[in-house]
Amino acid sequence: MIIVTGATGQLGRQIVERLLTRVPADRVGVSVRDPRKARAFAERGVRVREGSFTDAAGLSNAFEGASQVLIVSVDKMGEECVEQHRTAIEAAVAAGARRILYTSQMGASASSHFQACRDHAATEDALRACGVPFTSLRNGFYATSAAHFLGHAVESGQLELPADGPFSWTAHADLAEAAATILADEGRFDGPTPPLTGGQALTFDDIAGIATEITGRAVTRTTTPDDKFRDELVGQGVPAQRADQLLGIFAASRVGEFATVDPTLATLLGREPVTLSTVLREQLSHV
Repeated sequence: MIIVTGATGQLGRQIVERLLTRVPADRVGVSVRDPRKARAFAERGVRVREGSFTDAAGLSNAFEGASQVLIVSVDKMGEECVEQHRTAIEAAVAAGARRILYTSQMGASASSHFQACRDHAATEDALRACGVPFTSLRNGFYATSAAHFLGHAVESGQLELPADGPFSWTAHADLAEAAATILADEGRFDGPTPPLTGGQALTFDDIAGIATEITGRAVTRTTTPDDKFRDELVGQGVPAQRADQLLGIFAASRVGEFATVDPTLATLLGREPVTLSTVLREQLSHV
């Protein structure tokens, strides 16, 4: 049985949906914090069990009978995040899984300027040490983050962010389809995959231009000093540690950590990946 964690989240849900087009429902299980939110999967024949990365005993039950376990990384940063991933890895090993898969990120490195990439590297180290074959999905930078950073720029006409470098923005839907393909073809990749990226690396200058084209409203990109950006976030109530972590995204991009464009995702999909422009058009359609 293939077990997918986080199956009610934005990425996990789409992975399960696409996996169900490739394997019978009775070969798919999900581990979720709130089984009520996965009722639609249960009605289609998917095994739904409660599981939390903070509850090793609960994960033991959720992972029972697993041939493969896909650990969808938590939406946190720092040691708490890595410790939860370790708990999930240990539970998958204990359940007898033949392979453990994990949603990592392009640029995963202990020396990354971005905390999340350092966390992914630490999790990959735990996978290497666990004694079970693993696949680490080095996902491109989520395209929906570009829409998040646009914030109120469409209304104000000003996209004010720190200096940046290119990002290989990648759609959740494409990454979900790739994950399902890899799960259905067990062992297709061993260890970290090549970067699973969209077809272009674009800066926020490019994004301002795309937003202008989509909405018909001029959006101008202006550069904010790092310290000012951090202070503004803290002034808006963002915890200082979180503000530093967000600033790390821009520091990492400036040294090219997210700039790689790789053909692996297109090969897995059998087509070109969805463009950032398409994602932003959908996100900004209500503006």
